[in-house]
Amino acid sequence: MIEPSTSLDALLRMDSVTHLLSHFALSAGVFYTGNICGLHDFPQDEQRGHLHLIRSGHLQVIGVHSVDFTISEPTLLFLPRPDNHRLLADQQAGADVVCGTVQFGGGGSNPISDSLPDVVLIELRHLPGVDALLDMMFEEAFADHCGRQAVMDRLCEILIIRLLRYAIAQGQTQGGTLAGLADPRLRRLLEAIHEAPGRDWSLESMAAQAGMSRARFASRFREVTGETPAEYLASWRVMSAQRLLKKGLQLKRIATDVGYGSTSALARAFTRKLGCSPSEWLRNEPNEQSSAEVAAHAANF
Repeated sequence: MIEPSTSLDALLRMDSVTHLLSHFALSAGVFYTGNICGLHDFPQDEQRGHLHLIRSGHLQVIGVHSVDFTISEPTLLFLPRPDNHRLLADQQAGADVVCGTVQFGGGGSNPISDSLPDVVLIELRHLPGVDALLDMMFEEAFADHCGRQAVMDRLCEILIIRLLRYAIAQGQTQGGTLAGLADPRLRRLLEAIHEAPGRDWSLESMAAQAGMSRARFASRFREVTGETPAEYLASWRVMSAQRLLKKGLQLKRIATDVGYGSTSALARAFTRKLGCSPSEWLRNEPNEQSSAEVAAHAANF
C-alpha cells in the first residue's frame, strides 16, 4: 500500500526504476550470510557489482578505489564497478554480514550501474523495512529449507531495488539514465527512446517529446545526464543491439530494430562505442557465472 505522504514525484521515480529494470533484468546472488572475522579479499569484477551489507559489528573497508574507511553502524555498501578490495573485521567479535553479487542485464556496463557513483554507502536506518528482509535472509541462511538459495537471492534483489529508489530520491546518481529518469520532462523522452530506439529521432522530435524548446532541451539534457541527446541515443541503440545479439537475432533485423539503416551502419556504431564489430563483441562476451562460481573466486570465508 502507498503511504499517504508519498509524493507524486517519488512515485514517478519508483515507476522509472521498474521501467528500467524491464530492459535490464536484475539478478542478485548471495554467496555469504553470517559472521566474518579477520581479513577477506575480493578481486576486481568487470561483470558484476558487489554488495556488502553489514548488519552488526565494525568493519574496515580497504582499497575501494584507493580509499579506506570504517563502517561502525548497520550499513549497505554497494560497489557497482568493484576494484580489488578487502574487508577487515575484528578477529574476536567479527561482524555479521551479507555478501552478494549484482548484475543488471547480465553484464558489467549498463545504464543502471553507470549512473551510480563508485561507492554507494547507505546506513540501514534510512531504508525502512530492511530489518525484516535481513531477518529472513539470516533465517534462510541457517536453515535447511528447500529453495534456500533462491529465497536469499530474491531478497537481495529487493534490497537492490530499495537502494536504487533511495539513490534516485537522494540525488546520489552521477548523471546518466537514472538522473534523467528522475527529471519529469526528460523522463517522458527517455522512456520513449527506451521503448522505440529505432524511431527516427531528431533533436527537434526529442525536444517536442520532452515538451521543451530545442535549445532549452539540449542544455537541460546535457546538464542532467552528462551527455548530449545524440550521444545518449547512440549508446542506448548499441546497448539494445547487444541485448538482441545475445538473443540470437540476425544482424540485419537488429540494425532495423535499433534505428540503423544497414548492418554496416550498426557495425560502425559498435566500433565507435565499443572498439569492435558486433560479431567480435559477441565472440568475446564472457559467459555468465552463477553466484556460487563467483563466490569461489571472490573470497575465502
